[in-house]
Amino acid sequence: MLIFLDKQLVYLATPKTGTTAVETALRPRAEILFAKGRKHINAQRYRKKIAPFIEDTFNCRPQTVASMREPVEQIRSWYRYRARPQQDGNPKSTKGMSFDDFVMEVASGAPREFARIGSQYAFLSDSNGNLLVDHLFAYERQPRFRNFLSNRLEVPVELPQKNVSPTVDAPLSDEVYRYLRDVRAAEFELYDQLLAADGYLKSDLLG
Repeated sequence: MLIFLDKQLVYLATPKTGTTAVETALRPRAEILFAKGRKHINAQRYRKKIAPFIEDTFNCRPQTVASMREPVEQIRSWYRYRARPQQDGNPKSTKGMSFDDFVMEVASGAPREFARIGSQYAFLSDSNGNLLVDHLFAYERQPRFRNFLSNRLEVPVELPQKNVSPTVDAPLSDEVYRYLRDVRAAEFELYDQLLAADGYLKSDLLG
């Protein structure tokens, strides 16, 4: 998470949406940086814990911005990331596992450690399904996201590739895809709304 007090903006780092590239490019301009274990503070926790602190301490209420990735691709990125040789012997490793099996475990009610990746929907919304981010961009619409950041921060923003997962064949069967869409219907619906809005959703509260 990056907080730009002067520019009244907070970047919420949705996992597996190019967050390392954003952090690398923009952290010199952020007044406050949450890194490592606190890098991926979700929107609900930010609103409940961090936003009140910022308002009380700095007398400002920054807007929030985040990205969302196509749900299957976001899960596939986790699968590939955990298939790296560095994960060998780790309970989180997905080495030797099919992507179908990984997705089924992710979508289960009680996933084992290697499949505990959360969901983008839970990261971006509250328990009632209300979107808590002021500006939400589709990860697949990078130019629009970069233009927004450039305009708000008043500097040209380029996002070099960082922390890219290794290339691992990860096909998904139609049956498992349909199951995932059913279990995570709300996440797919939010992503579909995002694409229908040309990759950018703006909070109704901003007018």
